[in-house]
Amino acid sequence: MTALNLVATRDGLAHVDGADAVLLDLPHGDVAELLAEGEGFAPARAAKELRRVPLADVQGDLLAPLARTRAIWGVGLNYHSKAELTGRPVPEEPILFLRALSAVSAPGAEIELPQDRSGQVDYEAEVAFVVGRRMSCVRPERVWEHIAAVTAANDMTARDVMVATGTPSLAKSFPGFGALGASVLELAGVPDPGDIAVRATVNGVVHQDSTTAELIFPVPDLISRISRFAVLEPGDVVLTGTPAGTGQDRKVFLGAGDEVEIAVAGVLPLRTRYRAAPGRS
Repeated sequence: MTALNLVATRDGLAHVDGADAVLLDLPHGDVAELLAEGEGFAPARAAKELRRVPLADVQGDLLAPLARTRAIWGVGLNYHSKAELTGRPVPEEPILFLRALSAVSAPGAEIELPQDRSGQVDYEAEVAFVVGRRMSCVRPERVWEHIAAVTAANDMTARDVMVATGTPSLAKSFPGFGALGASVLELAGVPDPGDIAVRATVNGVVHQDSTTAELIFPVPDLISRISRFAVLEPGDVVLTGTPAGTGQDRKVFLGAGDEVEIAVAGVLPLRTRYRAAPGRS
């Protein structure tokens, strides 16, 4: 059975099939809304195919595939490479936070830099997992049974705001700072969920290149820990941390005209562009 790889278009959800996007007869606005029904990808698999169009014709105008999620969880310092580079000790417990849902942005979006509030906007390439079944106090060995899909995330952070406030949710919730997509790949299409490649390029130059095999808290452990304290519902998103190579590591932050691309194995590339606020150069 071929795993589904869904994108959100202005005409509805579509399955990526090679160089084509196959529009499906579904009432859902995005993948989070689909998964909220509690039936996983089954409704999409059973849906009638309405029409097939070249992926290139819709790829530049995709919507956020998880805009209707009810929660986006993130974690700080979860790659060994990041801990080693910064000299910080490996945490004994995950450093968790929630991002404001208003920060979600679509693939290919152009994000306005909040230069009046931050001069240190940074990218973070991350693998994100999407919950498919309700989770409460789920043991690590049962976590994969509750995960529906994987996607790419650009977990943008205003580093100076993080330092000034000590509050990740504020530093990561500016408009557009929660880029997700471009597609959402059914977990069945991932050869090894514990070893997923993730890469970030800035203006075509690779700066992050790693795999979730390097996580300090592996995915089953991380998501199990969250489920001990908070119920995770179908469509919820869990980010897994970023490897070394961020702008913070290089002391080079994002500026107007920059383009970041996040590549997660099996998922369409997630691209984000940046522009100055009106009246600023």
